[in-house]
Amino acid sequence: MIMNTHKFKILMVHNYYQIPGGEDTVVANEMQMLKKYGHHVVFYSRNNSELNEMSKFQKLFLPVNTIFNFRTYRDIKRIIKREKIDIVHVHNTLNLISPSVYYAALSLGVPVVQTVHNFRLLCPGATFYRDGHICEDCVEKGLWCAIKHNCYRNSKWQTLACVINTRFHRMIGIYGKINYICLTDFNREKLLKLGQIKADKVFVKPNFVESTQPFIPGEKRKNQFVFSGRLDKLKGIDLLLRVWNEMGEQAPKLIVCGTGPMEEWCRKFVEKNKLNVELCGFVPNEDVRDILANSKALILPTQWYEGFPMSVVEAYSVGTPVIGSDIGNVKSVIEEGITGVKFIPTLERKLIKAISCILSYHSLQETTKNIYLEKYTIQKNCIELINIYESVIKK
Repeated sequence: MIMNTHKFKILMVHNYYQIPGGEDTVVANEMQMLKKYGHHVVFYSRNNSELNEMSKFQKLFLPVNTIFNFRTYRDIKRIIKREKIDIVHVHNTLNLISPSVYYAALSLGVPVVQTVHNFRLLCPGATFYRDGHICEDCVEKGLWCAIKHNCYRNSKWQTLACVINTRFHRMIGIYGKINYICLTDFNREKLLKLGQIKADKVFVKPNFVESTQPFIPGEKRKNQFVFSGRLDKLKGIDLLLRVWNEMGEQAPKLIVCGTGPMEEWCRKFVEKNKLNVELCGFVPNEDVRDILANSKALILPTQWYEGFPMSVVEAYSVGTPVIGSDIGNVKSVIEEGITGVKFIPTLERKLIKAISCILSYHSLQETTKNIYLEKYTIQKNCIELINIYESVIKK
């Protein structure tokens, strides 16, 4: 592939949460990618851990700063002028950066691209999930539904602040003036339900990873499956372990990589039922990929729409297919019989059938690796991102 010869000056903007997550990995990957291909990247970030150092007086103004942070506004304008920035690429703005970054850039005539990692523009809880089920009430009935159900951090006041923030900027119309990168077509369809955003301002570009592990053919892999993610109900870890219990002595080995609020429950359940399950706790990313490269499949029994699970593309990078929930973005990125198998995430017997089904495909590892090479490499991703930048700047 021939990379575009024009080099851009890009301001990358990201607000870190207090607990590190997949968004942070995407930001780091994209900055490294752009620099690798000769683009000039300036990084502006804030970290919500700053909240712990604030005085009670400062915290009184936090709801206002979440809506519009004047420090961010000044900082962004100063950087754009000093670095002669071509485009501002935003990832997360909550809580300290705030949407003021959009206003700062547009006031200087610099276009903005926002990567959509979750559903916060439509759902204050950002997940379209509450009380154990998928919920789109805020799209269908209005944002005030979120206050009724305390959808953000189970707090009425914090949810109210999120709702006021979103409503204010919708009223101003700022969301219709910036551009968006959605990670899947499913994300794009959901975002366009926010009427003020035009279709020609919404692009689709997936996440990527670089492949470093050697490819292992399916017949040489161990008879084991992998779960990699947070151990909580939202990720479906309880359903997965119940399935392993139901399969009994016929169950292959399951390796669980991750920690979370259900970690103790998982440990007790595995020990009580003597399951063929290895609970590994936190596992470094490179080690997870090594485990994936030697396994039959990754299992992702998520109960919500997800953003764009990095575990999926990491699995694809080593030619490991995915058994995933037939909902949301997981459904969107699994190609049935090519990169994996989908199942109804509330039915245990469907997951058992999917596990049996994936073992009957003899060339799934090869087709999965080919899809990775076609869609998820660093070279492919950089070309797509630069094409988006060019399109936005030309407008």
